[in-house]
Amino acid sequence: MILIKKLLISSGVGERLREERERLGKNQTDFGVSAGVSRGTQKAYELEASSPDLRYLSGLEALGVDVRYVLTGSRVNTDLSDLSDTEATVLGHMREMSDADRATLAHLAFAMAQVSKPEFK
Repeated sequence: MILIKKLLISSGVGERLREERERLGKNQTDFGVSAGVSRGTQKAYELEASSPDLRYLSGLEALGVDVRYVLTGSRVNTDLSDLSDTEATVLGHMREMSDADRATLAHLAFAMAQVSKPEFK
């Protein structure tokens, strides 16, 4: 037996979910079915009457939805034109690494970023 718990969502998630659905030009029925839920469930998520589960969020990501934005209100910056020289150098080196080394570097960068947050200082 697999127990899947639903996430408790914060205020604004439903609105951002609707924004992403509209950005992709889909109605609630098509969007919900594409992500593995019914129109009624999709509507409940957008009204914040129900919380989405991880399978649904994974389905959204496959559709091109910015799941981080939906959950946090913060978009992922994918514009590489504003990289600093240091960032460009690190990215260049990273592209030369094996997949395993890239994964290790990504974990290290994440850990260092967590320690650098104000609540840790």
